[in-house]
Amino acid sequence: MVTLKEIARECNVSPTTVSNILNGKPKVSEETRERVLETVNRLGYRPNYIAQGLRNQKTKMIGIIVEDLAQFTTPEIVEGIMRYCEERGYRSIVKNLRLYARWSDSWYNKDSDYHAILEPALRELTSIMVDGIIYVAGHARVIHCFAEDFSTPAVMAYAFDNNPRIPSVGIDDQGAGYEIVRYLIAKGHRKIGVIGGRADNIHTKQRLLGYQKALFEHQILYNPEWIRYAAWDEESAYIEARELLKTEVTAVFCMADRMAGGVYRCLNEQGKRAGQDMAVAGFDGQEISEFFIPGLTTMALPLRKIGHVSAEVLLKKIEGGESQGQQDDEAGRILIPCTFIERESIHQI
Repeated sequence: MVTLKEIARECNVSPTTVSNILNGKPKVSEETRERVLETVNRLGYRPNYIAQGLRNQKTKMIGIIVEDLAQFTTPEIVEGIMRYCEERGYRSIVKNLRLYARWSDSWYNKDSDYHAILEPALRELTSIMVDGIIYVAGHARVIHCFAEDFSTPAVMAYAFDNNPRIPSVGIDDQGAGYEIVRYLIAKGHRKIGVIGGRADNIHTKQRLLGYQKALFEHQILYNPEWIRYAAWDEESAYIEARELLKTEVTAVFCMADRMAGGVYRCLNEQGKRAGQDMAVAGFDGQEISEFFIPGLTTMALPLRKIGHVSAEVLLKKIEGGESQGQQDDEAGRILIPCTFIERESIHQI
């Protein structure tokens, strides 16, 4: 195996110069940098990051554990993490637990099955001496992930860990729900129905609080009969929409863009149109929402920002110093606002 000293001898420079070039540090001429990199490629030098970590007490490597890469929220969060880390000289390694692929949504309360998959991933990452770990959840909930005595710096993204020492970065569901319902009210709608996700889901609860806050501020009575719960998919939302459209509501706030598709289908079957006969608002800002007819007004999730802030918080824990993220009233929880996207699915009355 080619060593760093052999590269230095071949290029007639010091091992420190070679190390600085490989780690992207300046203070070396472009000619020397190109000569060293050409020699590295020609001789096939591969740095031993574990050995470097033992010497430097840092491997400059971050572990990312994701519940499932197929979840639509996950790739953008991971991209935000990796980009921030890369810009600061850290490498990333991703462990995909494939929880949804293994068990669909039946694993949420199976703690032993969950930890049988999680613990080997944690052991592997700590064995290769990652400097820190970011856990990326598929949906918001409180997770028993990191033990109280877990010594590696860690951050939870898109959910909350029950270990109070672990910072969490998620979306401001309540603020986003409030903003989109306030927009509906500004358009003249006072009879606003809701199709939420599962009733016990944190996203559902927080967005519903935002809905209630907007109603309260405008002195609109809350009608529990106008609140329907579905399974975050089009078909279950379609079933609930059929019941909701029998009421007096003039607008429907759907807590997912996919569920808004179920409302559109229901309206079409009744010869009605979103944005004319019924205002429809979505949530998530998925790409498909742009191609609804009419285009769906929605709230875009700040996924890359969640990844960026999660990585920022973790690197500050590793390197020392405090995070600059905005924390809410609950210590350690950083909430990122969503972005309002206005399209044609909400009309003035």
